[in-house]
Amino acid sequence: EVQLQASGGGLVQAGGSLRLSCAASGYIFDGYAIGWFRQAPGKEREGVSCIRNSDGTTYYADSVKGRFTISSSNAANTVYLQMNSLKPEDTAVYYCAAVPPELIHPLAATHASYWGQGTQVTVSS
Repeated sequence: EVQLQASGGGLVQAGGSLRLSCAASGYIFDGYAIGWFRQAPGKEREGVSCIRNSDGTTYYADSVKGRFTISSSNAANTVYLQMNSLKPEDTAVYYCAAVPPELIHPLAATHASYWGQGTQVTVSS
């Protein structure tokens, strides 16, 4: 059974931080890159960041470079997204997804093979 379980969302003031977690099934974690996407009301789902666990290659959207950091724990089959210096425009539902490892750049929602449930991130001004 494919499992991707996202957690860690919440309400934070602008300038604050949150850490999202995505726990993945073992074969998903080993065979795919794990990406984070977000979707704000009325907008398309966009790729935020991705990590290819086989070689550690990462991808960041320009809008989050320097503020967000993606990492992974092989022992826990979990990918983390540390989000610092949050802005109101970061407000969205964040989803993690399994992405074929050759398709992490650019990161598009159409590239995802499996999706986890979303977690809401709200940044107040």
